[in-house]
Amino acid sequence: MRPSDHSEIRVFYRCGGCGKKQEFINSCKFRVNANGKSIDVWLIYRCKKCKHSKNLTIYERVRPGKIPADQYERFLDNDMDMALEYGRNIDFLKRNNAEFK
Repeated sequence: MRPSDHSEIRVFYRCGGCGKKQEFINSCKFRVNANGKSIDVWLIYRCKKCKHSKNLTIYERVRPGKIPADQYERFLDNDMDMALEYGRNIDFLKRNNAEFK
């Protein structure tokens, strides 16, 4: 179950599915990808209208030892509290080129 969207910051991106700027909603899901000796971690946002996905970068091409083990486990478990923390973090959203209204 997801908490009310009212506790999150409203973010907007140009949607690849709709073809125009739309509001994107935090899915509270992470994507973790290991590639050779590096790991990428994203928080997945979805277009409110068509559900097209947008991955917001948390870690990009980092060595596994650089991510604290407890935090890595929370990413793998799709920890909702952690996802919501990132969704409320203005600096994180700005680094991912989010637009706000």
